[in-house]
Order: sequence, then C-alpha cells, then structure tokens
Amino acid sequence: MDVADVERALDATREVGSAVGLAVDEATVICNSNKLALRLLPCDVFARVAFAGQEAFAFEIEIARRLSQNGSPVASLDTRVDPRVYQRDGFVFTLWRYYEQSAITPSAAAYATALERLHVGMAQLDVVAPHFSDRVVEAQRLVESPERTPRLEDADRELLSWTLGSCDRRVREGPSPDQLLHGEPHPGNVLATAEGLLFTDLETCCRGPVEFDLAHVPEAVGASYVGADGELLQEYRRLVLAMVAAWRSDAADQFPSGERAGRALLSALRAGPPWPTLDAVLKD
Repeated sequence: MDVADVERALDATREVGSAVGLAVDEATVICNSNKLALRLLPCDVFARVAFAGQEAFAFEIEIARRLSQNGSPVASLDTRVDPRVYQRDGFVFTLWRYYEQSAITPSAAAYATALERLHVGMAQLDVVAPHFSDRVVEAQRLVESPERTPRLEDADRELLSWTLGSCDRRVREGPSPDQLLHGEPHPGNVLATAEGLLFTDLETCCRGPVEFDLAHVPEAVGASYVGADGELLQEYRRLVLAMVAAWRSDAADQFPSGERAGRALLSALRAGPPWPTLDAVLKD
C-alpha cells in the first residue's frame, strides 16, 4: 500500500480495535505489501488488512478455525473478539493472536515435520477450495496481457507463457493424489514460537498434491519431508518459479523489491535445471 493508504488503514484499524473492546494505542507496521500486517498495542493483536474485495479473509478464517480444532500447527485467531472479517473505510481486517518469535532458525527436519502435520490436518477437512491449476491459469492471463504486465520483454513473456503451459500439463499427469494444501508455506509464512512452528496466511489454500506446497520451501525441508516424489517436486519448483515471476511482473503488484525479484526468477528459469527453490533465488 502507498503511504496515504497505509495511514488510512492504520486509522481504520485503531477504530475497529476500539469498537470491539481492544486497547489500541499504537499500530506498528510489520509488513507492507499487497496487504498490510500490523501489531496492535497494548492489546498485542496481529491484524491483517486489505482493500475490501481484494482478499479471501472469510475463507482463511474458516480454514484457520477448523485446523485449530483438529490440532494442526496454525496461528490462532484472537479469542477476545468474534472470529470474523471486520470492515471499515474501504478496508477489511482480521484479528489474530500475536506470537513472539524465536531468534533461532528452525531445523529443516522440524519444518518438514510441521508441514507434514499441517497436511495431515488439512486432509481431514471437507471444504471447497480452488485447485492450484486455477492459479496457473491466473498467472497465464497475467503473462498474456501486456497492459497488466508492461515490464515484461517479449522474450520473457514467451518464456513464462511456455513454462506455465508445459509445466501445468506435466504436473497434472503426476501420480500424487490431491488434497487441501497451504498454497504458499514458504519461510515467510512460518512462525517459530514457544509452541512450535505455526503456519500463517491461509487464504492461499488450494487443492493439489503435497509436492506443490513443497515447491515453496527450502531444499533441505523438501528433502526431509517423508514420501515426497522428488522428480515431481522438480517440475513443481519450475512451475512455482514461473508463477511467482508472473505475480512480480503485475503492474498492480506491491511486493517490496518486486521488479528485482521478477528479474531474478526469470534468470533462474533461463539457467535451467536443477530448478532452485524460491528462497535460494530470492535470498538477497
């Protein structure tokens, strides 16, 4: 969000917090991208903020609530307020428990185990969720629209279009069964807390094989995950590189350093296999 929108969002968040009985004297920006992540004090609440109509917060709340009930490792909604989406001044908000994070980087084995537990919990949910291939189609539409992705050179556009199309066909023929997935369980969506590793940002949940989720995590985590198809995982890594490159090329994208990230992803695709993980490409 730009500076003016951030200020409006901060004011609206304070108003929403006060309206539901939370003490909100201060709202600190934790992350500003296409959505805003805030810490509210002294109530110590984590707030997610988006423009109304540009989010799937209601879906995320339902998934989080049901996963918490079956003991899956996910961040919890704040129990002092109703578990729902709040709206004010053109923004929507969800209110979550704030977790202090450990300074110790979790081991690959611990990360993989937490993701395995999440997948077990997700497999128990009978919910309607989009298939990951729907997101591939969205990325293809972006790439095919010069108006929406004006920064893409013709060669880049051709590379992404071909990669998205060919990878989607190959992975659809893979042997792994579909189930509910996180959608983007990369390190930025994992909290190292006193209660263990917890996953956040569940609005990206979709259906597909676990290898799609594993394509978002560091290489050592994927290697530690029990039962993953290594050959299929390589194809998904390639697909995810192309998808994220498409998102970063969107003129409306507000991801920090998005243009630089897009160039790095395109370079990785041109370099060829073995396909690197997102964290390796975007480490700078």
